Amino acid sequence: MHSKIAALILPILAAANPVPQAGTGEAPDPAQISILDSSYSGNGCPQGSVSTTTSPDKTVITYGFDAFQTYIGPYTKPADHSKNCQLHLNLKYPGGFQYAVVDATYHGFARMDAGITGTFLTTYFFSQDAAKTSTTRMTAQGGGALEMGQVYTKQDKIETTATVWSPCGTTGILNINNRLSLTSKDPTASGEMSNDDATVAFTQQLHVAWRTCTPG
Repeated sequence: MHSKIAALILPILAAANPVPQAGTGEAPDPAQISILDSSYSGNGCPQGSVSTTTSPDKTVITYGFDAFQTYIGPYTKPADHSKNCQLHLNLKYPGGFQYAVVDATYHGFARMDAGITGTFLTTYFFSQDAAKTSTTRMTAQGGGALEMGQVYTKQDKIETTATVWSPCGTTGILNINNRLSLTSKDPTASGEMSNDDATVAFTQQLHVAWRTCTPG
């Protein structure tokens, strides 16, 4: 049932301007790659509200969110209208290589009356070079099918020129800052943008690409 609903909502909530996946270069020996730790912070992901799983090849990590929810409408507080969750991924890799996130997938749930706008903003950057970022934005307008509530998918594909690469040959801390926000033109309208349910309904998959370092 959920797959049919997702198919209907995808055209409405597709990420803006999807572009081809960045090219990948030679990959290091998988045995030399390990995720040292993964942490999170923000009012959208209180401690103890996030589950994580890592693929056997260490290239995909999936986060499940239990409390990443925003609400708007009568009797809600301004703090309910916007929530963020920043993920911190510390990956160990051999010298002579760099890695980058080139593909990320998000799933969630949205229900919005007419007059409400929902925004999902994601920013990628490394702690060692915080000034260099890559940002994607998804926007949805309330009304129509969204008044009943539907699941959605946000698909990020970062173009080659915008891909943020890790430092060369060192351990890099990758940060992914996700923000959900709701605004309204009608004080009587209500809505929510959140995870599908209280389990792993809202997930994020991070696909890592590798390339060899070049002199200079």
